[in-house]
Amino acid sequence: MNLAHIIEVMPLVAILRGLTPADAVPVAASLQRAGIICLEVPLNSPQPFDSIAAIRTKFGDALFVGAGTVLATEQVTEAAAAGAEFIVSPNTDIEVIQNTKARGLSSVPGFFTPTEALTAAKAGADALKLFPADGASPAHLKSMKAVLRGDLPVLAVGGVSESSMADWMAGGAAGFGIGGALYRPGASPEDVEAKARALVAAFKATCK
Repeated sequence: MNLAHIIEVMPLVAILRGLTPADAVPVAASLQRAGIICLEVPLNSPQPFDSIAAIRTKFGDALFVGAGTVLATEQVTEAAAAGAEFIVSPNTDIEVIQNTKARGLSSVPGFFTPTEALTAAKAGADALKLFPADGASPAHLKSMKAVLRGDLPVLAVGGVSESSMADWMAGGAAGFGIGGALYRPGASPEDVEAKARALVAAFKATCK
């Protein structure tokens, strides 16, 4: 599995901030059942590399698993060793992007301005993360898309809801990162699955 497949099939990224290694596999299984196949474990979670490793060991290529909130090249190295397949950052850091690509991983840096977006694209990003999306608007994204490569996907992350997906898609978003609306620490797999199913249904309805 790769990022291009995710964008084409189901571009919803489950951001599992606060996930623990003990909950990693049950939560991942609940998301898979609901139809979400791209999972991000932020590095400000407890023992994030252990969670990434546990999910990769259990699910292999059935899920696309990455590390989020990656702020330094050393973290890229550790995430790669744990089995991460993509790296997400809240910012545009050229060294993080380049180290990610050097290790054969997909790079998804965060941006908010045209300068950051173009800098990330030039450094080799595979997709861009508009963050925080709730501080921008679909119109803001549409304007920036006019100067970005057409084949460079943009994911809207931060405050996206089932009701706002259609507007963001119209503005040029290729997909979404969903955090607190989908998962909070301690949530049961059943609760996560129910929320995931609702998000998947909303996304499919939006794409019709």
